[in-house]
Amino acid sequence: MAQKGHTLSELGQIIGGGAPEAASVTAAAAPGEAPEPKRDAQGRSYATGKRKNSVARVWIKPGNGRITVNDRTGETYFARPTLRMLMQQPFVVANRIGQYDVWCTATGGGLSGQAGAIRHGISRALTYFEPGLRTVLKAGGFLTRDSRVVERKKYGKRKARRSFQFSKR
Repeated sequence: MAQKGHTLSELGQIIGGGAPEAASVTAAAAPGEAPEPKRDAQGRSYATGKRKNSVARVWIKPGNGRITVNDRTGETYFARPTLRMLMQQPFVVANRIGQYDVWCTATGGGLSGQAGAIRHGISRALTYFEPGLRTVLKAGGFLTRDSRVVERKKYGKRKARRSFQFSKR
């Protein structure tokens, strides 16, 4: 049993028998420094975003702010301005407006769910491209997957919670 008064490095030497410096070299990233960016051979970062029943595969790379969704521009795919604003939120919070090109494929669900999935995917891809942005995006709630989905219909009910009309007589 370790006695009181030992430092963490001394405990590491007692338990492991090795130098504490060797333990910090094997760690993926030191607590003070950001992890390595994850990029492919073309210099892009990939992430998957999800919302309701929608799944979005998102690739980002440095560019002039062009967003392509299912081989169409973001303005034509999402006609409502609120959905376009939803996709831009991670860039606005991270202060990176117009610095990245986004190419994504969205499947399943409706347009609102797809826009939310793309927002989630862009946020995750930004953290892979620039790991220093993780704290800003995490504080804004963009990295958390919104787990709310449509409630299923139950047996003996007309909908998820709606009962059939009751007739007393």
